[in-house]
Amino acid sequence: MIYLNNAATTLQKPPEVAQAVLDAMANAGSSSRGASADDLAAARSVAGARLRVARLLGFEHPERVAFTLNATMALNTAIFGLLRPGDHVITTDFEHNSVLRPLNELERRGVIEVDHLPADSAGHLHTEDLDGMFRPNTRAIIATHASNLTGAVVDVAALARVAHAHGAVSVLDAAQSLGCIPVNMGAIGADIVCFTGHKALMGPQGTGGLAVSPGVELVPLVHGGTGVKSAEPLQPESYPEHLEAGTMNAQGLAGLAAALDVLLDLGVERVEEHERALRSRFVDRLGQIPGVEVYGIHDGHDHTGVVAMNLAGLDSSTLADRLAYDYGIATRAGLHCAPRMHAALGTLDRGAVRFSFGWYTTEHDVDAALDALCHIAREVG
Repeated sequence: MIYLNNAATTLQKPPEVAQAVLDAMANAGSSSRGASADDLAAARSVAGARLRVARLLGFEHPERVAFTLNATMALNTAIFGLLRPGDHVITTDFEHNSVLRPLNELERRGVIEVDHLPADSAGHLHTEDLDGMFRPNTRAIIATHASNLTGAVVDVAALARVAHAHGAVSVLDAAQSLGCIPVNMGAIGADIVCFTGHKALMGPQGTGGLAVSPGVELVPLVHGGTGVKSAEPLQPESYPEHLEAGTMNAQGLAGLAAALDVLLDLGVERVEEHERALRSRFVDRLGQIPGVEVYGIHDGHDHTGVVAMNLAGLDSSTLADRLAYDYGIATRAGLHCAPRMHAALGTLDRGAVRFSFGWYTTEHDVDAALDALCHIAREVG
């Protein structure tokens, strides 16, 4: 199988990841909150992952990296923990439902008001409109670093500068960026960064988290045991315990730490260069196939290794099925949990087929996908 669905999850992981998970299951299977050898080994797995995430983010407060099951839980932790009754929030049309649905739910309850920075039919986000959207009660701007549909990279540093000028908090969804483009919290001005372990970080599923800058305080989403300060009636104020209730996924985090070791040695810049080269190779030839429509801006704008397209005469699900069943190529069809972006592009009714490249994608994989699309286009045409 040729796997081109890395924006959903990276199927191919460094071999060190599986080995680290197996080793942790054999030698670090305790709760990480006791004094036994297994507890201490599990605690080292969790602490090691925490330190590596902070290093990747250029973040000097590893204790304020809190782990969750995924980016969705991290974003819910940030959104429900940060926002208060009467707050106004700005987000964008690029967002995944992991941002949209929590905000929609709080708006439905009458807790907050939400405005969306618009995208146009070319997939361009109108950041020039941002300053005029702020109100006296604007609490935060919550934005993805890169579209999971078109791969377009957002100038989140510019968004953060405007947010800070208005006294608002900048919350970054880095699910589509951390691991494949540089993400430095200080450089981009993010106050909170939410991430997942199973995409470009190439770690196991069931890992993710958020980094919370000092001075930004969240009400915990989950309350319970932390293994410390157990006599206190409420969740401890100290981090990371403030946001980490219950037994940690020490085995998964051991795998994440191993993946981060590989990535840090490799260098995110190399991954970025590799994916963009593959994307350029794909887009350049894709435009020559009759009946193909590619979505988003492709000249002079930064992108991750993600491309969305459709083929005239086929709905997106049928095309993805043909690629999978006839050519052994895995993609993703549909709405990609990004309904506002599809509405902006005019694809809300039919969806699109997304190709997403990763570190283990080769030029042969890209060329095979292009050949398959050529064959299908000839048949349909």
